[in-house]
Amino acid sequence: MNKKTTICGVLCFGISLCGFAQQQADSTKVEQLDEVVISDSRFNLKREHSGKTVIKITQKEIENNQGRNISELINSKSGVEINGTRSVEGLNLGYFVRGGNNRQVLVLIDGIQVNDPSLVSNEFDLRLLDLNTIESIEVVKGAASTLYGNAAATAVINITTKKESGKPISASFLSVVGTNQSADDQNYNGSSFNNNISVNGHLNKFRYLASFANRYVDGLSAAKSDTPEKDPFSRFNTNVKLGYTFSNAFELSAFASYDKLKTDTDGFPPPNYTIADTDDAYKNEQKRVGISPKFTYANGSFQVNAAYTEINRESISDIVTSYEAKSYVVDAFNKYTFDDTFYTIVGFNYADYNTLFDQERSYTTSDPYINAVYVSDFGLNLNAGARLNNHSEYGSHFVYSLNPSYSIDVNSGYVKVLGSYATSFISPNLSQLFGFFGANPDLEPEENRTVEGGLEFSNRKGFRINGLYFNRKEEKSIIYTTGYVNATENATVQGLEVEAAFNMIEDLTVTANYTFTELKDGIRLRLPKHKVNTSFGYNFSEKTYASLSCQFVGNRIDTDFSTYEDVDLKSFSLIDLYFSQKLINNKVKLFATVTNLFNEDYTEIIGYTTKGRNVSLGLNLNF
Repeated sequence: MNKKTTICGVLCFGISLCGFAQQQADSTKVEQLDEVVISDSRFNLKREHSGKTVIKITQKEIENNQGRNISELINSKSGVEINGTRSVEGLNLGYFVRGGNNRQVLVLIDGIQVNDPSLVSNEFDLRLLDLNTIESIEVVKGAASTLYGNAAATAVINITTKKESGKPISASFLSVVGTNQSADDQNYNGSSFNNNISVNGHLNKFRYLASFANRYVDGLSAAKSDTPEKDPFSRFNTNVKLGYTFSNAFELSAFASYDKLKTDTDGFPPPNYTIADTDDAYKNEQKRVGISPKFTYANGSFQVNAAYTEINRESISDIVTSYEAKSYVVDAFNKYTFDDTFYTIVGFNYADYNTLFDQERSYTTSDPYINAVYVSDFGLNLNAGARLNNHSEYGSHFVYSLNPSYSIDVNSGYVKVLGSYATSFISPNLSQLFGFFGANPDLEPEENRTVEGGLEFSNRKGFRINGLYFNRKEEKSIIYTTGYVNATENATVQGLEVEAAFNMIEDLTVTANYTFTELKDGIRLRLPKHKVNTSFGYNFSEKTYASLSCQFVGNRIDTDFSTYEDVDLKSFSLIDLYFSQKLINNKVKLFATVTNLFNEDYTEIIGYTTKGRNVSLGLNLNF
């Protein structure tokens, strides 16, 4: 570890320790509202009644991170490593949550499952989303297949898009200009441009929102070379949401979105087959439409979330590979609340996935599920569920979860003991079964088992700390050798996650998290064993805010494809600064960011360029 990284790593821990000391010494206390979480049960529950340590990214936190993208923000949370966020903008992202990978993470947008059946891991590409269209994000780590189905084995990322205002008409405009440069080339040219405009409102029973966003980033080459050429990235987003409240009992909402990205990439040309500057490119175009009717009655509600997605992707190199995919997803569920202690949800989820390879390939899933939540008046809380996965190719698989917790009132707060045992089912996806590269139609489904146990303390006055141990076992893991095969040996991953949040001094907020991940059997590339994130934010006034954050990433293993040997990658630390100033009755906001303040030179993925020190300036108008 070099001296600069050592200093940064110490600072990561020092920021949080400094926050501990300052806030404990100050007598000023700020009462905090009880945090409400949803994704682990689908009900609005106080955090103390939840058996999970749900990560919640609020609208306020998103506003204090304007100029970043969604993967960078999620990557600052415990248990999560999104590989590729620190490299050239268009690089493929790897979702490494609790030692897993992309196929084990499920993404929801406004409660509807989203994925790409033409991709090898069937994941949703987070590069398509604009952070400025998002209201909040919840991340539930661990197996959640009983509520959300196939692929929800290591995490569910539940994204809620922005809602309309209560005014007849409101508008928002955001523009960010910044650099995009490596540690070796600090030219400070404007190379990153991000814009978003939104119009929304509420007219009696009718509500609406329309937004457009674009992002263009240039200045870096994907391949790290002596004479790099630029590989630009561009993205366009268009989104429309409509809703109508017919009565107190019935409302209807609908949406349509169009997202498109294009990025130049670098490939692996012969004869050496190592990453080099080439004229390769990648395009991804997605169209989504959906409808959600909701009927509310005395003690519950019945809702249907239905969506259709159409995907066109193209990888351009010496060989042009095109993909056409479409999916239909319908989730119908009934929520019923017996009283303040017992909540139930019964539902049926249907999905139809199609991709054109040599011919059209498809499969369907038809899953009935049930989940119940019990919140006692003596501290015991229980969240339990079951689901029957009915797959058109693999038959039926039963998954279940049991998530008890017990809360004790302590000093105007609580201490919570929590545990969980859950199973998951992951079917091979269409690309692994029938795709152009390494397909194997004889693949068997992967099964996961996750055990968790932990403690949480909160005093409801701005202090919370929790720690959790997890152990996850994979059976029949789908791996790639000369093609896709099921692993003959089980894989076991264990780890520890610690989170702390402090807001006991007025206007001062400190957060910190630490993740330890250990693969007991086998090797996982690019997965750090140790990772630390800290953030120190202060409101100098109602209109002025500043923050300093640090991320420490420990040693990892990556494969050098020029030699096909595994290489140890050194640890590194990144420090970022953010400042914002509001003007004209808080309707105008100016902000600035500096990322990788010390211009750390490091390797995220062997052969690829990483970002050095970069600065950006932004303007946000709200009317």
